Amino acid sequence: MPNNEKYDVIIGLEIHAELKTKSKMFCRCDNDAHGKEPNTTVCPVCLGHPGTLPYPNRQAIEWTILIGLGLDCQVNRLSKFDRKNYFYPDLPKGYQISQYDLPLVFDGRMDVGSEEIKITRIHLEEDTGKLIHPDGSPHTLADFNRAGTPLMELVTEPVIRDAGTAKKFCRVFQQILRYLDVSNADMEKGEMRCEANVSVQAKGRWEYRGHCEIKPLGDYRLNPKVELKNINSFRAIEKAIEYEAGRQIAAIEEGEKLFQETRGWNDQKGETFSQRAKETSADYRYFPEPDIPPLHIDEAWIDEIKTGLVELPHKKLKRFMAEYDLSEYDAELLVGDRDLADYAEQVISELRAWIDAGGDNWERQKKKLAKTTANWLLSELFKHLKERNEDMKNLKITPENFAELITLVYREKINSSAGQKILEAMYQSNESPAHLMASLGLEQLDDAAALEKIVREVLDKNPAQAEQYKKGKTNILQFLVGQTMAASKGKANPKTVMDLLQKFLS
Repeated sequence: MPNNEKYDVIIGLEIHAELKTKSKMFCRCDNDAHGKEPNTTVCPVCLGHPGTLPYPNRQAIEWTILIGLGLDCQVNRLSKFDRKNYFYPDLPKGYQISQYDLPLVFDGRMDVGSEEIKITRIHLEEDTGKLIHPDGSPHTLADFNRAGTPLMELVTEPVIRDAGTAKKFCRVFQQILRYLDVSNADMEKGEMRCEANVSVQAKGRWEYRGHCEIKPLGDYRLNPKVELKNINSFRAIEKAIEYEAGRQIAAIEEGEKLFQETRGWNDQKGETFSQRAKETSADYRYFPEPDIPPLHIDEAWIDEIKTGLVELPHKKLKRFMAEYDLSEYDAELLVGDRDLADYAEQVISELRAWIDAGGDNWERQKKKLAKTTANWLLSELFKHLKERNEDMKNLKITPENFAELITLVYREKINSSAGQKILEAMYQSNESPAHLMASLGLEQLDDAAALEKIVREVLDKNPAQAEQYKKGKTNILQFLVGQTMAASKGKANPKTVMDLLQKFLS
């Protein structure tokens, strides 16, 4: 972020997500247009033909409320749809059916690290079509396949103070959408689009009042906010906000007048550019959608929707850190994918059962075991998944067998190298890791006499390196460890080997 000694950067986010319902928001058209010919998943309703009547998608309404409940939002018992009037070539009706003053849910919150980000509202609307600009062509093509797709919009309060937190909020929200399985939220496909409202204000000259409303102090005049539209990657969100905050600060310092506008982001140039003056709600001439009756949402309906809730990633993160004593970094990586998080919990549950059965104290061992599990899942297992172009859903290794592999490593029955070989074999066989260890002859060699003999033979074969170590070239020790591991066919305990080498070389 730019130098903030004199200025506060204030950020609010608007995130749009396409819901993956079977049909569109206000008609029965197929809601999956990916890979289909342009203008083939359309009908008179989503094309806005005169005389057609919209009818709301119940699933989209329930999913929006579900997300709101997961983010501790209040549910409007009376909600309605409104017409948002504006013209754009890919908006067939000349207006968009959206929500204005009575959104489905409002007043929520989501934790990002140690910060609580307040959520103003989450409402439901329909997506527009898509304009295509062929290279070198003087004309523009319109594809209305996307028109009418259920589009959920989350709006935060202007309480985010840096670009990194804004990026993290968007990333966690994408995880939430995927945890609840309501949207693929693929930013490259436009299934999730982020916009940021950015302003800079002089430090100590403004305050929050009421519901996070920014108010000036004394005779200070607030600087206008600028909207950054349709940013399509997390990296771009961070870069665009950082650039825009710096641009505004530089303009103020140079006496240049800022004005409320909408700006785009040029990823190649790494800069924002002006698109148009920013509209206000009055410009859209909102009024209640006359063809759709108000929605009455009672407790019975809300209770039914609640049954679809699962533990969401931002809440699971805190629990993983507290319950398993994991670092925030490891916990974030594990909860980033729901299948991975569920698998990790099953593995740790098996490890706890093993500890309890052995009469040991789980609380004393859990930090090391959880950390070992995280390391093996996030490094070795992911390496194998990547090589096979698979994901956690297709993993054939049971949590029980993976936990057994961790116990072999933890109990130093095998070293890391042997563990990797056993993991590879587990993809080919349903046999237990202990059986694979025995059949492959990978049990760690801990016999002191046998190891001493191997170490002495290695030193005898490498006198020059031994002499270099004695003269102070201590990094040569790793070479000698490697030679010893090779001589033991990977079965030696690396720590014991290191101790013996140091003993003999001293």
